[in-house]
Amino acid sequence: MKKVIASISVCFLLTCSAFAASSRLDLQARVDAAKTVLEQIMAAQDRSIPLNILQSATCVGVVPGMLKGAFIFGGQYGQGVVTCRTGHGWSAPVFIRMAGGSFGFQIGGQSTDLVLVAVNHKGFQDLLKSKFKIGGDASAAAGPVGRAGQAATDWKMNAELLSYSRNKGLFAGIDLDGTSVSQNKENTEVYYGADHSFESILDGNVAVPAGAVPFVKSVAHYFVEAKKQ
Repeated sequence: MKKVIASISVCFLLTCSAFAASSRLDLQARVDAAKTVLEQIMAAQDRSIPLNILQSATCVGVVPGMLKGAFIFGGQYGQGVVTCRTGHGWSAPVFIRMAGGSFGFQIGGQSTDLVLVAVNHKGFQDLLKSKFKIGGDASAAAGPVGRAGQAATDWKMNAELLSYSRNKGLFAGIDLDGTSVSQNKENTEVYYGADHSFESILDGNVAVPAGAVPFVKSVAHYFVEAKKQ
């Protein structure tokens, strides 16, 4: 009975999270959490994102604490930030939503950190769409791990996005087929205090807000330094 009540509570939380308005303080906390997640993942030298993928990345998305809940109908919902490589560094971040679902008799709930890495121009273009589905509109694969990247042999040929998850300290590639990714224009406008398009921000035409500088610098530290190796 307790499990049933807990699962219903998780599903209720997923629904509320999807429609709750975010303040600028909430959004700043999300940006800060994304920085922390990325740094903790990259600190695991032998189980982090391979160097050859870091070198090829065109965009990086981090979704801290994506919620998964299940009670008859499974569901998942998360909000995160994305930055993209430009001709003069990495862009200011934009805000995204990720949502998906499954059917089956299941009970449970968990929170997982997610990382999405676009590895070519098509992956970058996908992120400029107002909404797309992983595995449908955009080809994706569970990303290989390990600094040497020896397991990453065919990802360049069959994936636009590589996906990773971290749950209870474990970091690994994850299959997100069926998960939808959509622009969170409302949150992006709240954070910037102006109606900037995703294309304008991710192309590097909008200055990085002071609060997002640490996150963008963290991305640059790992993804730019990889280019030098």
